[in-house]
Amino acid sequence: MYIEISSKKIQNKIKSFLATLKGLKISFPKIKIKGIAKTKISFVFLVLAIFLVFALGFWGGDFFAKQAKGELSGLFGQVKEFVLNKGFNQAPILPPIPLEEYKPQTSQEEAIINVVKNASPSVVSVIISKDMPVYEQYVETQPFSDFFGGQIQIQVPKTRQKGTQRQVIGSGSGFIVSSDGTIITNKHVVSDQDAFYEVITSEGKKYPAKVLAKDPLQDLAIMKITQKATSSPEVFPAVSFGNSDLAIVGQTAIAIGNALGEFSNSVSVGVISGLSRSITAEGGGVSEDLQDILQTDAAINKGNSGGPLLNLKGEVIGVNVAVAEGAQSIGFAIPVNKARRDIRQLREQGKISYPFLGIRYVLINSDIQETEKLSVDYGALVSKGDTANEPAIEPGSSAQKAGLKENDIILEVDGVKITSKIPLANIVQNQHIPGDKIVLKVLRGAKEMEITVTLGEKSSE
Repeated sequence: MYIEISSKKIQNKIKSFLATLKGLKISFPKIKIKGIAKTKISFVFLVLAIFLVFALGFWGGDFFAKQAKGELSGLFGQVKEFVLNKGFNQAPILPPIPLEEYKPQTSQEEAIINVVKNASPSVVSVIISKDMPVYEQYVETQPFSDFFGGQIQIQVPKTRQKGTQRQVIGSGSGFIVSSDGTIITNKHVVSDQDAFYEVITSEGKKYPAKVLAKDPLQDLAIMKITQKATSSPEVFPAVSFGNSDLAIVGQTAIAIGNALGEFSNSVSVGVISGLSRSITAEGGGVSEDLQDILQTDAAINKGNSGGPLLNLKGEVIGVNVAVAEGAQSIGFAIPVNKARRDIRQLREQGKISYPFLGIRYVLINSDIQETEKLSVDYGALVSKGDTANEPAIEPGSSAQKAGLKENDIILEVDGVKITSKIPLANIVQNQHIPGDKIVLKVLRGAKEMEITVTLGEKSSE
């Protein structure tokens, strides 16, 4: 292999490099250098060539790598710009939602939606306000005698009333039953005679309201929206009444009301889970024994009191009244037929009145029979209330005048047998008016007798 080397300097450097290699005792085939003439190069030159190629490759590789880096950098920049512009780092762009109403999936769902839509404008929140005292703190300077007979002044912090301020103290629910703004609610919701009442519709409109009458026996009250005197009074949307006597266990029940006094027109759905329940309801300082009550698992919360319980036709079948403490999804409603009766009486007589017998009693069943060691498993056992001030026979009542006594068992009223399905209160209140005479079949000890009673009156006046 031959190569021409024309530079003396290069020739000298090659000679120096070969001498160095010789000093390292590395033997290579001899290389002859002939000035500017062709030089015959042996295997040593091949090693040098490889070294030069490696050096050039390293320099050239770095150059091309920088070029490639620049190209790749540009490529990555383009990809980044593409991603940002196309929005791949964001949620995918979805097609617009068509402007159409939700379509119910089942006929029952459709019925519930329609009931809520139609009934909600008639459901109101009842807001209870009262003038409450406002207090302020102040400091009063008082003289004080020390141990040495001297007088010092001390400052004593005190509190005094500074007028009154109207404040919201409670709330409940109600529903409009006629276009003039007549409203049904619970008696315990409007029990405070010194309070002020307002109602708020589902649209957020606020109206003052007054209490017209309170049912003396049921936890029911009738209110009316107070309107300004105008030639064209406002017309309000009213609910439709159903027949609560036709209610059956298992039918769908829809409750609407001002849940917890905070969530107006809240809706819950369930079923009628029991009929003819007897409960003791407490609220608003009122405690009452309620008979013939509907039970439902539709959620009823505080604030729902007085709201409607509806069927799938959109008819009111009950007035929500109470929940069972410590239970899950057990609520109660007064059958709407009782409210219908109150409205009719108020319009016709100007008051709500009931025929009144004047006893406290427990309906007898097999459990009561066994516990009390009774000879019968039906009827009404005349007995005291839960507290000492609740006598079995009310003083001055029709029952006392007729001679009824504690522990008597009333078996029949006018030949109608008293059972859990036909309680005494239903017979007296639904089939009679004050002043009617009724014949009671009474079991006193082992002796049966008949006692005639002239019913008294208990009214809202």
